[in-house]
Amino acid sequence: MSDGIIQSSLSLTHIWFILFLHVTSFWCLCPVCPPGYLVGYISHRKPWVEPESCDTHLETENALKSTTADVEPPPELQLNWKDITQLLTQKLTSQTFEKTLRDFDSKKRSAGSEEDMTLANNIFDRFEKLGMDPWTDIHFVQLQTPDRECANRVIFGSHVFEPAGYLAYSAPGHVQGTLVYGNYGRQEDLDVLQNKALELKGSVLLLRSGNISFAEQVDNAATKGASAVLIYPDVQDYKYLADTALYGHVHLGSGDPYTPGFPSFNHTQFPPTQSSGLPKILAQTITANMASTILNGFKGGLPSVSYQLGGTKNISVNVNNVLVNKEIHNVFGVIKGFTDPDRYVVLGAQRDAWGNGYARAAVGTSVLIELAKAIREMVEKDGFRPKRSLVFASWSAGEYGSVGATEWLESRMSSDKSVFTYISLDGVVMGRGSFMASASPMLYKLIENTMKEVMTVHKLHRCMLILTLYKPWEFYCFVHTGANLRPMTIDDPAYPFLAFSGIPSISFHFITPNTEYYTYYGTNLDNMDHLNYQTNHRTSEMTAVAAQFAGQMALRLVHDHMLSLDVSRYRRYVSPYWLSRARGSFQRAADSINNAIDNTDLNDKEACRILNDRIMRVEHTLLSPYVSPVETPYRHLLLGRGSHTLASIAETTDMEQLRTQLALATWNLQGCANNMVGNIWDIDNEI
Repeated sequence: MSDGIIQSSLSLTHIWFILFLHVTSFWCLCPVCPPGYLVGYISHRKPWVEPESCDTHLETENALKSTTADVEPPPELQLNWKDITQLLTQKLTSQTFEKTLRDFDSKKRSAGSEEDMTLANNIFDRFEKLGMDPWTDIHFVQLQTPDRECANRVIFGSHVFEPAGYLAYSAPGHVQGTLVYGNYGRQEDLDVLQNKALELKGSVLLLRSGNISFAEQVDNAATKGASAVLIYPDVQDYKYLADTALYGHVHLGSGDPYTPGFPSFNHTQFPPTQSSGLPKILAQTITANMASTILNGFKGGLPSVSYQLGGTKNISVNVNNVLVNKEIHNVFGVIKGFTDPDRYVVLGAQRDAWGNGYARAAVGTSVLIELAKAIREMVEKDGFRPKRSLVFASWSAGEYGSVGATEWLESRMSSDKSVFTYISLDGVVMGRGSFMASASPMLYKLIENTMKEVMTVHKLHRCMLILTLYKPWEFYCFVHTGANLRPMTIDDPAYPFLAFSGIPSISFHFITPNTEYYTYYGTNLDNMDHLNYQTNHRTSEMTAVAAQFAGQMALRLVHDHMLSLDVSRYRRYVSPYWLSRARGSFQRAADSINNAIDNTDLNDKEACRILNDRIMRVEHTLLSPYVSPVETPYRHLLLGRGSHTLASIAETTDMEQLRTQLALATWNLQGCANNMVGNIWDIDNEI
């Protein structure tokens, strides 16, 4: 086990131990709940749960604009799993993708542009030819772009820079302040500066791109009182031309930041509001050459985090970005299930990019199209009969913070709860040799099994598995070259599905060994030639492998009688050191589902549907009902962001706030357990 894993384990143990002290001190204040009762409660177990019966009536949801009556019944004989995977492998070849990758290679594809609309219509037509009943989801969103008549500007002494790149959703305006170098702008980097008595209030921070998102860099700087942030790609991190422009966004959230919590529809009038994640300070990217000039010609990267330009060295920053209204189209196609068509997996890919966006958008869109084509052919020609539906989604405005995808999620938030998994196809090929994934814990087992199958077929002996883990030792057994553990971050395209909508989700990437990201993202260098270089000119082959991985995951989820979602994974996260009484209810509910699966005839369609519905409730009911999606969009109790999360509660020192947040988190977890139970007479409310 690596030192990084051991260190992670110790830090988590330390956090939960602190939280345990908080919890016990809280319960000690309660005269009716003595601490001794907690131990007895945890050890209590209810009797074994009876298997599900077919007698329970379950109404069908109309999630796909159709009812079960619209779908013909499946034939008696179905393909076995080996037949299905072989068919998929035969249809998704490197030769298949060579043409499709060329078809979707576009030099311009900015969100809401004419080129973006052309691509959307292309995808719609392809879905229509496949008989996938396509439809379009239209939103009118506010995006931010540079002002064509008044360029953004950085002035340092006699040097005047007008960078081509920019950061969408920066606060506009003009500031002047002392220049301070802040490394990557992480919290620990800025703490070092303050510990050295460097004044950050009113300063302009010069930061290296990388490690955390642009939005987090700017938010950290604002928290320390900086007035502006300049971000550049350092030559030690980015091995490309030093005059390369850098693009991105600084909204600490996703979706249209001017309609937080609700969809941006033209015909809908909402009160004016804006996201709490919009920065209040200026942010601008500059090139490595500009940064080098500012630093008096310093070459080869910057020294330590304590490096500072201060005193009489002032710098001026002008940001003149303007808001523009854009019409964006999300395009959908569906392959309907034969047993439960109103339960569906969504596979989605971003279609837009700042420039060419080959790895960012063209590859994912190609995988989306070829997967849809392959599975549709399996249904029409090969006798494949999926039990549940597959929805294929092409998103727009992904570069601005998953705007298209989030607006769709917001439009269905209060009604449709039928999506049980989201598979992101964004950036699935960044290189070759290693594999990285971030996902809901409920998908870990499926990822492991699918990766083993794909590795066996393609003889991928050097495959590193990087997962979103809180107990990294659980997966060490099948990590092949070591574990570089990375949680799902706020700028991950699957994060809104997981933390905002409570949908088990995954993002995955094939990458070059010893790297964690694709350095050409957010630049005009994200093109076919550079991706071919990263894959040793095997881009089409790696795209086929990525498509087969995503396809096998999706097909397993819609083919098996029981959903391949492991509810017991979250039980392991619920440490006995915190929320101990709700943990007991959660554990018993998870055990009852597993017992019911073991003791139920899986050929009984109605019994399977009832059990699957119980499984589908888990992720969604881990969303806190006690916070506003407008102010705190990422409401997930374990994986979200905000004071309601367990990570935040673990760091709380205010006892009054602790009592409130602890009580709400406890009942949030208890509510999840109640939803997992199924029958109202079995609900455990012993808290």
